Amino acid sequence: MMNLKYPLFIFICLFLIFQCKNSKQNSFWESPKAYLGQKVPSEIPEIFAKGMLVDSGIVLGRVAFSESGKEFYYSYAAHWFDSNNSGTNIISFDGTNWSKPKLFAENVSNPTLSMDGNRLYFGASGSNVWISEKKNGEWNEPYEYLNKSYGLYNFMPTQSGTYYVGSGLDKSDYSGYDFSTFSMNKTDTIVKSIGKPINTLGFDGDLYVAPDESYMIISAEETPTYESKLHITFRKADGSWTPSKSISSIINEGPAHRFGQYVSPDGKYLFYTQGTSEEDCHIYWVRWDLMLKKLK
Repeated sequence: MMNLKYPLFIFICLFLIFQCKNSKQNSFWESPKAYLGQKVPSEIPEIFAKGMLVDSGIVLGRVAFSESGKEFYYSYAAHWFDSNNSGTNIISFDGTNWSKPKLFAENVSNPTLSMDGNRLYFGASGSNVWISEKKNGEWNEPYEYLNKSYGLYNFMPTQSGTYYVGSGLDKSDYSGYDFSTFSMNKTDTIVKSIGKPINTLGFDGDLYVAPDESYMIISAEETPTYESKLHITFRKADGSWTPSKSISSIINEGPAHRFGQYVSPDGKYLFYTQGTSEEDCHIYWVRWDLMLKKLK
């Protein structure tokens, strides 16, 4: 009996150690310091970290939190449709306080972390993809990673290894961009439009896809002056996508630019950029997990 009990005792101890370690890793998301110490919102959107995101222009686009929740990345620009004087900032938690915003890199935007958290993908002028890699705990300078004859807008990785992008054969003609998948191997790259029913005759490029590809939040119903609404589409068992529908009448109330959608790593909050002009453009956040259950 002793021979049987001893391995069982060791197993229980290791299990408890693992659970304790895992709990400590996840506990930060539940702490008052999480999300830059901001009071969390309900299902009514609120401006995120108002007055904290100091920059040289407009705060806009997709944001990103590290898996631990202790690094926050966001982009800024001087104007909506001008990549000059744009860049990405980082705010870090040192164990006690959040830092002031620091420049991460100039002329890149829409930071997106890889599944393992060791790569940051960025958008840049020319609809190309730039990348920064973390080595020995430090990020290197971003460099051009993908420059293709076709556009690669809002580059997003997933757990399967498939990437999602807005893409068009004519890089400069954004009206021809479709929501697409993108895959790579050692010798080739393949981009493929997701097709109907979610792609339209206009620009289809602003997206967030869940890591498991179960759903995608897209900017839809875009007007000629680029106002849009946030819709959700669900991936079916055969790999096709459902017709998109509005995620919330409150979020989509009135004409506005809505883009940069992103869901925090804990799955609880949706972040997005909204503005009717450059003057009132802000990053908003809203409770998402409860909303998603209703949408399903």
